[in-house]
Amino acid sequence: MTLAQDATTQIPAFCEGIQYFGDPWPEFEQLGQTPAVDVSTGKLTDPSSRAAAYQTLLYADALRYLVLQMTASKASGHPGGFASQAEAYAALVYLGHKNIPTEVGHHAPGFYAAMFLDGSLAGMGIHTVADLRARFREREGLLGHLSGYIPGLLAPAGPLGQGQHFAMAGALLYPDCLFPVTIGDGGLGEPYVMSSMLHFHTAFPQRTNFLPVLVWNGYSQEHHSMVSTASNAQMTEYWRGNGFAEVVLVDAKEFDDAEQPGPYVDSTLFSWEGRIRFAQRVLTEMERAIQSAMGGTLTVFILKQLKGSGVHAKGSKSHNLYGHHTLDNPDIVAALQARALAPAAWALVRQNCERAAGGPAAKVVVTESIRPLPELGSLTLTEFPLGDKQVSTTAMGAMVVQVGQKDPAFLVSNADGNEASGIANINQGLKVIHPTVDPLYNQQPQGQVYEPLSEDACAGLTAGLALLGGRALWCSYESFAINGLPIWQTVTQAMAELRRPTPSLIALYTAGALEQGRNGWTHQRPEIEAYLAAMMRNGNVFPLFPPDANCTQAAYEWALGTCNKGIPIIASKTPLPIRTTLKQARQAVEQGCTVLQELPGSQTVVFAVVGDMILLPVFEAAEQLNAQGIGSRIVSVVNPRRLYRPEDVAWATCAQPDGTFLAEAAFRDLFAGDALIGVTGGASLMLEPLMLRYAGRRDFLSWKRGETTATPAELMGFNGLTAQAFVQRAQQLLGGG
Repeated sequence: MTLAQDATTQIPAFCEGIQYFGDPWPEFEQLGQTPAVDVSTGKLTDPSSRAAAYQTLLYADALRYLVLQMTASKASGHPGGFASQAEAYAALVYLGHKNIPTEVGHHAPGFYAAMFLDGSLAGMGIHTVADLRARFREREGLLGHLSGYIPGLLAPAGPLGQGQHFAMAGALLYPDCLFPVTIGDGGLGEPYVMSSMLHFHTAFPQRTNFLPVLVWNGYSQEHHSMVSTASNAQMTEYWRGNGFAEVVLVDAKEFDDAEQPGPYVDSTLFSWEGRIRFAQRVLTEMERAIQSAMGGTLTVFILKQLKGSGVHAKGSKSHNLYGHHTLDNPDIVAALQARALAPAAWALVRQNCERAAGGPAAKVVVTESIRPLPELGSLTLTEFPLGDKQVSTTAMGAMVVQVGQKDPAFLVSNADGNEASGIANINQGLKVIHPTVDPLYNQQPQGQVYEPLSEDACAGLTAGLALLGGRALWCSYESFAINGLPIWQTVTQAMAELRRPTPSLIALYTAGALEQGRNGWTHQRPEIEAYLAAMMRNGNVFPLFPPDANCTQAAYEWALGTCNKGIPIIASKTPLPIRTTLKQARQAVEQGCTVLQELPGSQTVVFAVVGDMILLPVFEAAEQLNAQGIGSRIVSVVNPRRLYRPEDVAWATCAQPDGTFLAEAAFRDLFAGDALIGVTGGASLMLEPLMLRYAGRRDFLSWKRGETTATPAELMGFNGLTAQAFVQRAQQLLGGG
């Protein structure tokens, strides 16, 4: 064992920064001279050969070494989870597959090590192990969990229970590619993982080209995993009971010749022959799982191996490094020395990784190029006459059908059902995906409307489609969309730093709180608007609040022409008056707001209104003020992100920056008056741009909480959102109160 700086053998340039080198492994002269990955096919020439198993083991230990040295260099990060799956990941890559998302953000160091070894990280200036160490967990470097910034990585990974959505979206958009997705047995406790895959398989039984790879290591973040007591037979039946016809399980315990206690063991402690036999089984069984998945059978691969295999600690104690886990820590030193490879072995691993799958992941995975999209051309919009009453969501639904007819890969999702949101026309035009054909419910196997009873599944698949280059629309009741928002937030944040344009992530949130009187407070939860308002400062999130059906169409038209944005459209399913022309609506979406009505008077009260139904009492208040000789201007705030000052928003840091904001002169023209009253039927935070920019007399009236009421008017009264309340506050402001 030698320190890197003392080694005298030929050391590859990329190895600069490696702390320790080891002696050549046994049989290296026989099994390590020729790369096992064929340069023309991008995969192992003979996966059943001893050389293939030998070189796969070299790759697995190289990954373990880099993971531990990288994390220990900052005494921070998560080495244990990925270490337990190293052989499975190595097998996937050497068998020619690099389109690998993960459900486990804590496995990030392993993915970074893999991207380094195949040369992908050169795209961000990481050429050596020293660079890898320096850039880990640093700004504009390798952040603690996966993101859209890292070359070669398909998708972000943060909250548990998300990764399978990216694999399933990839399977839909790229039917000829395999999308393995690593899932931790800790994350398996999230209810979304299995239920979302089961619904997907029911809807798309022909798309089996995604392969869950369960990392069954017995432990979660700080304790034993909840599935750690299951037997192999029970785990197998669990997956079979959820639709997986082929369950391929490799248990390291079967190969243990080191007499390790318990059902979970560390394969790096096996004898040399034991390790070879274990690697050989992983390879052959992984190849069988891949062929099964690509051959039309829903398949899962399970690797059962102790968490922390080959690193500084075992079980949950290997999960996280703490301040004392520096490169001088005895446990870290011992683990690095045990995994240290000879320089020639590092060179061989690099060569195999560069060849695998046809080149570095940064060049070959599907997200590293722009996916071609069918042209939508000019969509037909219906201009409804002023004063007419129309349902906003239905008007948008007609446009959604046109998108689906022009783009066969387009998908609409809704957990509560489109008919309940006033968009039955989407179901009629695009059909609900269901194995039971029933014209009454617009069901057929070949449809474009995806309706699992899970907001996470709806948001997850549409978010994955957008991230991977497809068009999609997530529809939800406003009150329940919060259950799908975590992955929507994850993907919009990833889009902000993504190195390529991709269709914006568009959502339609209907059935707002004011519409849900008789349903009571369980359906009156507009707090999602506060979440979205906070996200506006990210720079690429644009909540839209069209006041009528014309403006809702303009909002969707605008959203379809954008990229790398998160655009929720909040619209009623209730017939409401048309207040804008299409021309005015388009201008309002782009500028941020528009004047709906102006009445002259001795003084002017400006109503800045977010929403559509809430306009009813505002217009009533304007009439009452007019009768008193007081003028008013009603401004519909359609795109509040446009009303911020440029310095309020991190727009310039976005990969696809949008720096359009309402100019100061235009702001003064729109909101100049003797008093300003901001009004919303949702969260007051949506009016924050006005709070920041308007310096005169002002007040803001908004939603407080829900209650069961017979009518929307009664619910607005419960929240103090009435014409009388607006008039009284206007009088107080004008009187200096």
